[in-house]
Amino acid sequence: MKQFVLLLLLVTVLPAVVYGASFPKIDWSRVKPVEDLDHYWARLPPELQVYRNASRPEARITNGLEAQPGQFPYQAIVMSEFGILTVMCGGSVLTANFILTAAHCVMFDQVNKAGGGTAILGAHNRLEVEPSQQHIRFNNGGIVVHPLYTVSNYRFDVAVVRLNTALRFTVYVQPVRLPGLMDQRQFDGQIGTISGFGRTSDTNAAFATVLHYTVNTILSNSACISRWGALLVEPQNVCLSGDGGRSACTGDSGGPLTIEESGVTVQIGVTSFGSADGCTRGMPSVYARITFFMDWIRANSDYVDS
Repeated sequence: MKQFVLLLLLVTVLPAVVYGASFPKIDWSRVKPVEDLDHYWARLPPELQVYRNASRPEARITNGLEAQPGQFPYQAIVMSEFGILTVMCGGSVLTANFILTAAHCVMFDQVNKAGGGTAILGAHNRLEVEPSQQHIRFNNGGIVVHPLYTVSNYRFDVAVVRLNTALRFTVYVQPVRLPGLMDQRQFDGQIGTISGFGRTSDTNAAFATVLHYTVNTILSNSACISRWGALLVEPQNVCLSGDGGRSACTGDSGGPLTIEESGVTVQIGVTSFGSADGCTRGMPSVYARITFFMDWIRANSDYVDS
């Protein structure tokens, strides 16, 4: 059994405020990897508990490049609130009203959803109040998690979040395109792109201040299963090679895996999990496959094909 880790962060924040007022203030000195917290390990099956005290490198987004402002206008930061704690994840702009993210980003455990939160759109530098940014609240009632989501093996790891206020489309904030309703391609062999605010090196424990991205080859599911095993990788997943140490990791959960087709960006995956052994070890990162969840996404949001 390979050990795996959700690719999110937990942070403590001051109460967030609605879009149009002052932005939330985050105490970044209290940011921790989710692996450091008791509730993360409590929700894993017994055979994975052994890895809690295993020696492993710091989690991070590795061997990527700094994005240019506006390069990924569909990128979102999803701040989900659980009491005094807030989980920071990635997400993608589906429409003016909905954000697509991972179920584990908005669920504390199998039954408890976040009380609410804030979506941050148009961010390049997460520590600055940039004119491009929009901070928009969402409520518990706006969080829709796939009804078959399972925390023990991260099946059906998708969710949509309805914003309290519609976002404004600008050059820095744009919706992502999804595959067509009948598109059943596997995408293996194509080049995939991932983006996020995770850590950038083994030696630097700080998370990226600005948005980073990297690219790698999309694997066939059989190739991914040969590394992870069939227990964790199913047809509902798509995998990205970890060659060259280029991988999503802590802080990137819920974010988009995309491809380019004729100059158009198409999202084919939602970041789900990666190896707890470290992101530079060459293990594939694993994503919820968008084509598997097409009907569910459309039924639970106002997304329509372009």
